[in-house]
Amino acid sequence: MSLPIHHRPTLFSVELRTAQWPEMIHWYRNVLGLRVLVRVVDDGYALFEAGDTRVAILSREAAGDASGRWSLGFEVVDLDAAHHRLRSYQADVVAPKTHPEGFRELVTADPDGNRIRLFAWPTGH
Repeated sequence: MSLPIHHRPTLFSVELRTAQWPEMIHWYRNVLGLRVLVRVVDDGYALFEAGDTRVAILSREAAGDASGRWSLGFEVVDLDAAHHRLRSYQADVVAPKTHPEGFRELVTADPDGNRIRLFAWPTGH
């Protein structure tokens, strides 16, 4: 049974542990274009705004390998502009494709190899 909405947990952040903290900060800020909310270099911690939730990047010597079991999905307004931005940073990116459900999507990976999906709904011309 589902809890009433005011009692349900709210996803605050997704935490990514990495041994490549500076590269990951650069990628999420400059390549993906997220806004930095907090960055504490001495603690190896950064928090990015990602719509209604956040992405935290944590510096760890033994961060573990990327997993094919999950991906981060980001909705964007202009998928072609996002594709161009990723290509301008030489990101390994798959060209956008249209799904039967009507949205367009592209797939890339961050410096640790975590799968990143960007998608956009049609604008209804």
